[in-house]
Amino acid sequence: MEIRKAEPAHAEAIAYICAKGWRQTVEGKLSKEAQKLTVEHWYNLDRVKVDINAGGYNYVAIAEEEVVGVIGGKVTAPEMGEVFVLYVDEKLRYQGTGTLLLDALTQDQKKQGARKQWVSVQEGNQLGIPFYEARGFCFQEKKTTLMDTGETQVSLRYYREL
Repeated sequence: MEIRKAEPAHAEAIAYICAKGWRQTVEGKLSKEAQKLTVEHWYNLDRVKVDINAGGYNYVAIAEEEVVGVIGGKVTAPEMGEVFVLYVDEKLRYQGTGTLLLDALTQDQKKQGARKQWVSVQEGNQLGIPFYEARGFCFQEKKTTLMDTGETQVSLRYYREL
């Protein structure tokens, strides 16, 4: 497994992994229409390329020359880092890929002065919640977002000291 900086050449794989992972996260919680609209907005190829160039996707995990995971985040305020996205191909989950990606992003954020790190996790996400809690993130609050479809998406905000 190798962790590399995300590049535009990785965009197609990033879009695929994120779209699939996000759909798995919200399956049974949001309608197919809400899933479709969100994937079309955030994980279309053009948007992913723009976000890679803007630093919104920081690292990819590579196994056998294939992108199998991705993480993105930024320092969003003085001493405050945020994880925006972290997805790993389901065939490689529970093998340390997510931890390697999170560690790479965390080191970058610490170098930029971050002392705390935040992440939002879909309520009921039994892949993400245990992962972040095992790495020292603590639940802080619920956040609800009204989607274009009229549905409410509930995210749980977690943070940890770095």
